[in-house]
Amino acid sequence: MAVLRITKEDLKQKLDATDEALRPVLVDVRLRYPFEHSTLKLPGAIRWAPGEPQPPTLPRDRELALYDSDPDEITSVTVAAGLARSGYRVCVLKGGLPEWAAANFPTDTKDAVRSVPPPAPAPKV
Repeated sequence: MAVLRITKEDLKQKLDATDEALRPVLVDVRLRYPFEHSTLKLPGAIRWAPGEPQPPTLPRDRELALYDSDPDEITSVTVAAGLARSGYRVCVLKGGLPEWAAANFPTDTKDAVRSVPPPAPAPKV
């Protein structure tokens, strides 16, 4: 199923609309590792980890804009196609979060998994 892609500029313009009903709902569908190890997300985005059996409550009366961390939008397109088959109006952010962040568009911060340093080597005897 073909999925509509939206440029970062067009999405930003829609998000800046004064009428909330015209603003898309952002859905973060990054895979687990990229999500957990990132400190960024789009403002107000709803998290839905691919593979979760039940999606979060998503509005059917507004467009959903999905994004991931892959510049080819592989995960977003897969999830968006499933939502479209279920009757949702969806689009996918072209270039994902990397393109959005590179344009210095607004982001929110979130906690990320901190790497644990490797253990110190054992003393030589």
